[in-house]
Parts: sequence; C-alpha cells; structure tokens
Amino acid sequence: MTTKPEMTAADIAKAVAGGKMSALDATEAALARIMRHDGVLNSFTDVTADRARAKARAIDADIAAGKEVGPLAGVPFAVKNLFDVAGLSTRAGSKINRDLAPAKRDATLIERMEAAGAVLVGALNMGEYAYDFTGENVHDGPSRNPHDTTRMTGGSSGGSGSAVGGALVPIALGSDTNGSIRVPSSFCGIFGLKPTYGRLSRARSFPFVASLDHLGPFARSATDLALAYDAMQGVDADDAACTTRGLEPTLLANPVSDLRIAIAGGHFQKNVFPEAVEAVSRVAKALGATKIVDVPEASRARAAAYVITTTEGASLHLDRLRKRPNDFDPAVRDRLIAGAMVPAPLVDRAQKFRRWYRAQLAEIFKSVDVLIAPATPCTAPKLGQVNFTLDGVELPVRANIGIHTQPISFIGLPVVAVPVPLEPLPIGVQIIAAPWREDIALRVAHALEKMGVVSAPSPRGL
Repeated sequence: MTTKPEMTAADIAKAVAGGKMSALDATEAALARIMRHDGVLNSFTDVTADRARAKARAIDADIAAGKEVGPLAGVPFAVKNLFDVAGLSTRAGSKINRDLAPAKRDATLIERMEAAGAVLVGALNMGEYAYDFTGENVHDGPSRNPHDTTRMTGGSSGGSGSAVGGALVPIALGSDTNGSIRVPSSFCGIFGLKPTYGRLSRARSFPFVASLDHLGPFARSATDLALAYDAMQGVDADDAACTTRGLEPTLLANPVSDLRIAIAGGHFQKNVFPEAVEAVSRVAKALGATKIVDVPEASRARAAAYVITTTEGASLHLDRLRKRPNDFDPAVRDRLIAGAMVPAPLVDRAQKFRRWYRAQLAEIFKSVDVLIAPATPCTAPKLGQVNFTLDGVELPVRANIGIHTQPISFIGLPVVAVPVPLEPLPIGVQIIAAPWREDIALRVAHALEKMGVVSAPSPRGL
C-alpha cells in the first residue's frame, strides 16, 4: 500500500500502525510529491529528507518490535520556518536570520508531534518576520496557491497553506498573530486552528508580537486538525504564556445540536465580497443559525490590534532596523519604522481598550457557544495585486485581508477556519468559540464536514 495525496493523516497513521504501510513508504511518498510539485508551489524552503527517513525507519522498527506507536505514526508534516528545527537556522522568512547559528533543539511543538509518531519533512516559506497577509516573500519568492498558481496563498503562513492545500503533506504548523493561520486556510481551501492564546507552547519559535502570537496546525480534515492539536497540548515552562491547564482532549463525535450558534454581525457583515457572504450563509444554514449578534467596536479592536502589532514588532526589531535596514523587505521595514514612532499614549489606550473588548466578548459567550464570521473578505487575490474594492472603497490588499481575523486574535479567542469549496476558488469561514473551548469549534468543524458543507478540495492548479 502506498500513500495517495488524498490520504488523511488519520488514514496514514492507521495504515502504518496496522502494518499495511510502512512509515518509510509514507515519508518517501511525501518527499516525492514535494520534489514533483514544490518547484511550482514554492512552499518549502528546506527539505529535511535524511532526518525524515531516519525517523520513519525508527517508527517501522518499533512496530516490528511490537512497541506502541503514537496516534500520528508515520504522518509527514512540515513547519513554518519560524519554528526552530535542530540543524537549521531559524530564518523566519528573513534575509538577516540566515546568519544565525543552526538551532540546537527543535521547537516544543515539533518535539510533541514527533513524540506522537509524526515525521518532519521540512520547513516552509513565510512572509518576512510574519508581518504579512499575502504569502509573498522578497527573499524566497511567493508561495503559490494550489488552486490557481497565479494567486496568493495568504500569509504569513503561506508555505503552510500551500503545502497542505497542495496535498504535499497532510499536516503543517504555522503561526497566527493577526490571522496568519486563518487567512492561508481560507485562500488555500483547508482547515486551520488558531488556539486560545497560551494554549499551545511557542517555545523555540521566532516571535513577532509576543502578546498576540499563537502557534497552531493546518490540515485537510477536521479529524486531522484535532489529532495534531491533541498531540501538541500540554504545559511548557519554556513559554511563560503557556497555560497550566491539564490536557483537554477533543471529542469530535459529540453532537452540535445542543450548541447555541450565532452569526457575528456589525463589522463582520461589512467589507465582504459576495463569495464571503455565500460561504457564511451556507455554514449558518447547515447549523440552523439565524440569530445575529453584534460584536461591539470590532473595527476599533482591529485598529487597536494594528497599534499593538506595529509597536511590539518595532521594539523586537529595533536593533536590526538600525544595523541592517537594507536587508529587510522594504514594505516590512517601513511598517516597523512607523511602529517605532507611535506615541506611547496610543499604545496605552489600545491596551486599555483591549481589556474592555475582552470583557464584552466574554459577556456574549455567556449566551452563545459559537460565533460564525468570514475568514477573509474575498477569495485569493492575484499575486502582486495591490488594491481591491471593499464596500465601494479602494483599499490596499495587504493591509485589509485580515479585516475579519484581527478583531478575534486581538483577545486570543480559539478559532477553526473551515473551507467552503466554492467555484472557482474556495474561501474560509471562522468558527469562533469562548476561551479554552477549542473542542467546541472543532466539533462544529467536524459536523460541517460530515454534512458535506465544508471540505478541502483537491488541488486544482497542479
């Protein structure tokens, strides 16, 4: 038995654990797909073939010896190149970081994935220093959309979206500060989880905005997303923001009929193209959701997120900006310089507003279990596209792709982005839950997938 692109992580792990397929065969199949298609997709920056084969052989040896293997046995996965990978410099999409010494130890989430039996096959393209919504990188070239290679993957985890959407690997890891898991999920037609802030360890990953950064998985099914998420849960003293909560496994089979599901109104029903309206409508109809809940001051939340993002990002990169300004992507450099000049009173007001806004959403979640909202205002724009028109106003693409994701990550809520397979391109919908209720968002995603409302389409551009 050999893997096929449509095989899920759950399929592969079951076949490997049951002796119907070797972990090495699964690994070689993924490496062959990367070799065949990544010249077009440009999703990988590093392929760790020798490491992957060694890990796969070790799994096969354990199986032959009758040892227990994990729930992701033999499943190939890859990570955004801001995760530390032992032996590689953690480039974080930049030119400057390539001068760093190779990492001595893997990021915590890589260690946990491999402890569950997964096999790391490489590191993935991304927007420079994660300050990007397009998936375009001036140093490594753009990652390309697997459904139309003339279009964006979304960013900053563009390589992750491209690799999973293009079925090169069934699971990838990325980061989400203002939408960088949910945007590529939407444009590339896959499932993505931005967990609650602090749920998954960020230890040994390159930061962007410490108070907004989340790490999480991409997958081609809700089941695979949950498998990866469950494997990565746990306390980690190496990340000061990581929760001390115990493991809370996902139970996808639980019904959703008892959940109180509403549609996010106000800000989330403006600034959308027809395809985003249609996607939300399909999801809401399938779930029987008719109630509309206004999320107060969501537009201000987005503005406050911008202030915090640009100022914290500028603080992180200030020395690099002084010493090596010409080695930055000019668009990233200019936004960071602008962030360094934001007056302190505005930052203080943004943080105070953040506390108020968090309290408002907590109140909403006393009477609602799930909110439904667009993930992006449109399907994937063309590579290099500078502007689009939202509600009759011409706006820059790069800054406004995250118009519906930023107000959510601003206060660290868990979200599953689910892919609605529209023609000619898919688009995502956000399934938003209360803090620490990833299980609810994943249950809803799984139910929608079972209904046939959401699914990851086969790559159309390869």
